[in-house]
Amino acid sequence: MDSVKTACEEKMKKALEALKNEFNGVRTGRASPALLDKIRVDYYGQKTPLAQVATVSVPEARLIVIQPWDRSLIGEIEKAIQKSELSLNPSNDGKVIRIAVPPLTQERRKELAKQAKNMAEQSRVQIRNIRRDGLEELKKQLAAGGVAEDTIKKEEDELQKLTDSYIAQIGKAVEEKEKEIMEI
Repeated sequence: MDSVKTACEEKMKKALEALKNEFNGVRTGRASPALLDKIRVDYYGQKTPLAQVATVSVPEARLIVIQPWDRSLIGEIEKAIQKSELSLNPSNDGKVIRIAVPPLTQERRKELAKQAKNMAEQSRVQIRNIRRDGLEELKKQLAAGGVAEDTIKKEEDELQKLTDSYIAQIGKAVEEKEKEIMEI
């Protein structure tokens, strides 16, 4: 019985982490190595994460510098960045790739904030689905017998409190991301 709550909490924790990782890929007005986390480069026929073939640094607030470990990858890295949905324009000098991160327009900021809200809503739905699955499991245990009804009721209440807690954390995370997106 306690295992139902523990299993649900684990899943909820993972859902929250996944949301935070998704938020890292949403572009704000600032340069961040996390922006490029989803970029995959063709490296000897394998789609490899950018971080595994180059050093990514942010020397200034609006500049990302990528230093490939193998200079022959510069073209591949540039292509991968241009194909991404980040709307970034890389330039290289034969050794490193520089990406100037332009400030976002107000319209684009609103779009990104809306995107962040949608991601958060998907996570909330995920949390509620985890709660629903947990409640079904508790009902099965009650039907199987051996567990008192009041014990099940107490477990259901605890599961609801857990759900409320994670929904609140998602709300806080999306609020912070929106604030980050909207600041100039």
